[in-house]
Amino acid sequence: MVPFAVAGIVIWALAGLVLLIFFRDWLADHDRTDWLWTCLAGFLLGFLGLAVMLRHDANRRRRRADPS
Repeated sequence: MVPFAVAGIVIWALAGLVLLIFFRDWLADHDRTDWLWTCLAGFLLGFLGLAVMLRHDANRRRRRADPS
């Protein structure tokens, strides 16, 4: 599950960087700067998802190792 969380973080980061570098003026002209904040929120919330997935994977490994 961890690769999915990492992929999501990377996708949000790349989307935010593309918007920031190539479309910042267009976003400002069309009053769409909230898209940058959406990318930032997705990026930061991805770390919460990563923590959840790390815990999930650790619990799954523990359950598989426990023979009872």
